[in-house]
Amino acid sequence: MPPASQVQQRSACTHQLANGMVLLGEPTDAVQSAAFSFLAPNGYSKEPANQLGLTSLVCDMVLRGAGSRDSRALINDLEVLGIERGESVGASQTSFSAATIASNLEEGLSIYADILRRPHLPDEQLDAGKLVCLQEIRGAEDEPSQQLLIELRRRSYPAPWGRTSHGDESGIANCTSENVREYWKQTYQPNGAILAVAGKFDWQRLVEHVESLFGDWQPAELLPISESKVEIGPAHVSCESNQCHIGIAFPSVPYRDPQYLRAWAAVGVLSGGMSSRLFTEVREKRGLCYTVSASLQTQRDRARVLCYAGTTTERAQETLDVTFAELLRLRDGVTSGELNRLKARIKSGLIMQQESTSARSSVIARDWYHLGRIRSLEEVGRLIDELTSEDINEFIEEHPPSDFVFSTLGPASLELPEAE
Repeated sequence: MPPASQVQQRSACTHQLANGMVLLGEPTDAVQSAAFSFLAPNGYSKEPANQLGLTSLVCDMVLRGAGSRDSRALINDLEVLGIERGESVGASQTSFSAATIASNLEEGLSIYADILRRPHLPDEQLDAGKLVCLQEIRGAEDEPSQQLLIELRRRSYPAPWGRTSHGDESGIANCTSENVREYWKQTYQPNGAILAVAGKFDWQRLVEHVESLFGDWQPAELLPISESKVEIGPAHVSCESNQCHIGIAFPSVPYRDPQYLRAWAAVGVLSGGMSSRLFTEVREKRGLCYTVSASLQTQRDRARVLCYAGTTTERAQETLDVTFAELLRLRDGVTSGELNRLKARIKSGLIMQQESTSARSSVIARDWYHLGRIRSLEEVGRLIDELTSEDINEFIEEHPPSDFVFSTLGPASLELPEAE
């Protein structure tokens, strides 16, 4: 395993615009590309209860023409620049990411300034935008594993944090062009926005360019979020199928918590490789299921470990029982051998991350949002090197897997374990 000193150190730069927008940069001459991630301070948690999916609809609509470009010209110009792009909607933010060769960075940023600040939101394309959103909803409905995880999140988080980013069909149907324009106006704003850039660029020149693009963007009041209790409901969703899908969730600590790395490592021992406990005990030794996994999913102020297993109806009950037993066994702690294997996987990921400007721009944006600072690859590598099995076991002792939430999807309900 390479030591932390072999993870290349890069200096991070920060600049806050007068309107509250934050610019982050991590320049390096070791690559020929540049990438940026823009986090707009909106997410599905801010949607009206009768318009679930509005955030995703607006995300689609802002790409249907902006500034001086109509929809076709906008997409064409992004392709001419060789920009690889992506968009996603989360609980608190909408993310726009783009990567290209370094010489096209400034022009790419200029186009995205139009997308974010001057979208056309054309009335005549609203139905097409709605159709895209409906296809995503129906695609998730056609994938039982996605249905299961949507239901598990809904049962694990208080509303609106347990919503799905896609929304629902009735919510999309309720959205009008006026709703789209008003929601964009209320939620696409500089205060609370983060722009993170990684790759080959000159920092001072980037600051000047971003100031020229976004400096006169006027801040607006953030929409409030109304939180309510967890929607419990039945644990089983009936579905005619030869397969059964099983979900188990329990609370953990969010990314901003000082003990997050310990929590993440504990879950990494459970899942994340062919030597992990869930893969070994549930799939390899017993052949109970075709897939089993666990992941630590974090929001700003809350986090959950979500476990999933997909199996046949005949072996569903045993799969549930054995998976749950492995979660309880985590309370007994992890070994140094398990941690060493996990560290090797983590360090490999860090090495690959430093070669990807897209990955790095996303990470530094996330760091700033959750921590208010940027952790260097060297710092993260050092924290991993210093992590011991005793550290993880101390965390597990203080935060043992408990308060479990179950969800199953299949032809028949299962006998749920007694929560311990």
